[in-house]
Formats: sequence, C-alpha cells, structure tokens
Amino acid sequence: MKRFLLFLALAVAFTSHAQLLTLKKGTITDGIMVHDTIPETFALYLPANFDASKEWPVIFVYDMKGRGKQALSMFTGAAEEEGYILAASNDIRDSLSITQNIKISTRMFNTVSSMLPIHTKRGYTAGFSNGARFASLVPTFVKNIQGVISCGASVANTEVLTSKRPFHFVGIVGNSDFNYPEMLALEKILNRLRFPNQLLVFEGGHQWPTQEYLSTAMEFLTLASMAKGHIPSDNGFIKKVYEENLVMVNNWVASQKPLIANGLLDEVIDVFRPHLTVDSLANSKKILKRSKLFKVQSRDQNAIFFKETLIKEDYVYYLEEDILTYNYNNLGWWNYQMEELKKLGKSAKVFERQMGKRLKGYVNALIEDNIDIISIEKDVDREALIFLWMLKTITDPDNFSYYLKVISESSKMEDYGTALFYLEELLKNGFQDKKELYSLENTALLRITPQFNEIVEKYLKEARYDIIDE
Repeated sequence: MKRFLLFLALAVAFTSHAQLLTLKKGTITDGIMVHDTIPETFALYLPANFDASKEWPVIFVYDMKGRGKQALSMFTGAAEEEGYILAASNDIRDSLSITQNIKISTRMFNTVSSMLPIHTKRGYTAGFSNGARFASLVPTFVKNIQGVISCGASVANTEVLTSKRPFHFVGIVGNSDFNYPEMLALEKILNRLRFPNQLLVFEGGHQWPTQEYLSTAMEFLTLASMAKGHIPSDNGFIKKVYEENLVMVNNWVASQKPLIANGLLDEVIDVFRPHLTVDSLANSKKILKRSKLFKVQSRDQNAIFFKETLIKEDYVYYLEEDILTYNYNNLGWWNYQMEELKKLGKSAKVFERQMGKRLKGYVNALIEDNIDIISIEKDVDREALIFLWMLKTITDPDNFSYYLKVISESSKMEDYGTALFYLEELLKNGFQDKKELYSLENTALLRITPQFNEIVEKYLKEARYDIIDE
C-alpha cells in the first residue's frame, strides 16, 4: 500500500485536555496544536514503517520564519531512509528573543514526547543557516538534546558551549559557502572542548545539502548511539555505512579533491573507531597527506583563506562607515568590488572561484544582517535602510524586492528622480510583473507621470496609462 494511504490513529492525552489525531505515516502532517490554550502549532513526520511499540529517534528542525512543513520537507527523504521522526514548530521566529523561542521549543518537545514513543537518549535538533545556528543553542538550554545537524552554519555562540554539557555536532557545508572557513575553525574549538563532532563537506555554496549528506549525518548519530550503548549494535548497518563512506572517500581522491577526501577520512576514523579496527585507514590518511597534490592544495587554500579574511575585514569596515554617514558616493566602490568578484568567479584557479562565491555570499549576509538590526530598532533609521536597499541592488541584482523598496520609499519622499532610476534598473534586470509594479505602495503619483510610463513601455512594451506628448 502506498505511503499516503497509511494511517496511524493516536489518542493523545495532555494534562489539561485530550485530542484525537489521525496522522499519516510517510508524509508530513501540519498544523498540530501544541496545546488547546496555546495558539502554537507544529509539523510532524513519521516514517512509513513507524511502529508505536518501539522507541524512535526524533529530530526537531528549525526554520526561523516558522515554516515548519517547508523545513521538514528537506529532511523527509533521509528520515525515511534512516528511521527518524521529524518535528518543526510553525511559531519560531528570528524576530523573537532566544528565551521566547526556547520556550516555544520546549512546549513542542513536551507535546511530541507525550504523543509518541521517543527514545530519551536520541533527541536531536537541526536546521539550515540561521535555523542551524539556533538549533546549536538549544542543547545548552534544554535537557535530553543529544546532538545537532547544522547545515551551512557554525554554532551560534561558542562562548556558551561547556564541556559539562556536550552534544554531538554534525556540520554539513559547501566549500563555496561563506561559512565554510568558520566551520573548519569550529572543529578545533569543539575538539578542545571534547565535543564529539564531524564535518561533511560538499561541492557547492550556501544551500541545502542533498539527501545523501543528511542521511550520512543521521547515520553518524545512529552509530554514536550504538557506541554509547543507547541502542544495540547492528553489525550489518555498521558494515554498510562504513563501506559507503569509503566509496565516498575514494571518489573524492579519484576526482582530485584530496582536501575533502582527507576531511571525510578523519570523520570515518573517528566515527567507526568504537566499532571497527581503523588502523588501515590511519595509514591511508598518512599516504594521502604526503601526496604532492594534497600539499599543493592545502597551501593554496590556506593562502586563499588569509586573503579572504582581509577582504572580509574591508567589507565590515566600509559598510559600518557607509551606514553611519549615508555614504551614497561609495556605492561605486561596492560596484567595483562586485566586478572583482565576478572576475574571481571566472578564474582558472578553483580556490579563487570558491573564494569569489564565498565573498559574494558573505557580503550579502552582512548587509542583510544590518538591515534586520536597523529594521527592529524602536526608531528606524530610514535613510540607512534606503542606503542598504540600494547596496543590495548592487550585491544581489537579481533580487527584485530591494529595487521595489527603494522605488516605494523614494516616491514616499517625493524623490522621483531616484525612483525612476531604480525603476529602469529593475526592468533592465528582467522584472516583468506589471501588476505588482502598478500596485506598489507610495507610488500613486509616480505612476501617472509620463517618465514612469515611458520606462515601462520601453521594457514591458505597454504601459497602463497613456503617454501624453506635451
């Protein structure tokens, strides 16, 4: 029978109320109430082979915009394959305080634990980017969270980590992700604090990893549970995962990616040491590190990281100065920097191409962080916001929302020259939603001007209002 035809009826009893839920196995059930008296909901995923007579591991997935179902959808393939329950709140927000989000999380944890047979030593958190950063905070404040799967982000704050409350950290990151150098550095910190940790690296940028990597992360957590005696050892499972990872190592070596191969080999040795004899892998690692290609790539990557750090420092310094002084004249400098990153993206040297992608991701994240900070201030600095929106049209020209913000805000201030300039830049870059354009807030007077309609007609062929020649 197909998964969507499988049903599980659960009678769920709470301290103050009772509800009867019908949950589908093998698909996401959204909008589950945390409590009758609390307007909070979450999404839940049960594997198709879910059996209420045994205990299950659970991963609480975080999205900082409260998109629980969307967050779970990225993990369902791996969770089905590896036998994990998933849950995600629809009420976690980056606009809320850490305390508020932890309280929301705790209520969801308690509800899920009361509903389902959750293994008390196999509770984990996960997320991507900001969601991953928050996921890394949860084990510090909430008991019984044994580990974190962090996609595209380091821990939120290394200062709150303590060896008295360690958790298992599995990071997954692309080597063109702007967080890649930070996640490499995090390994040393976690090792010093005696936190069990692994880092899985793929070829790509700041993006969700594939199901293969998420499955590997879950397998590592399962193997750790076996090593601790929380679940029985499964020799067949251990052998299968071991062989799969060795194939991945060999594939990286064959494709002349010794740095990634060496990193994965490190993790395989660490994960499988409690289960198997790994002396041969240690010898293979020594041979790999002595190879000429490994030495050359290691030296080149370290040189690139050093250069990248200096450029990042420039970005931070100039952005702070430009925001404080509303330095529109420096937009040209930022445009030049983006042209330089384009050149790096076409470099014949792979590490330079990766750096170019990381720096572009970094500068956009830096600007967005400043936009978020300014936007939540009691007295919002509109001038600073306009500057940052303008800057985003340079650093992320395909994101049309920032052009629209500038046009709307400039029209509100009756600065129609600026509004018309960004209108043309918007349309030059391929924006075609005429309906959204003609309903844009604050632009009623702008839209009836001949200049506005001339620009629209030039790029979209037909303006809504007739152009009257004077």
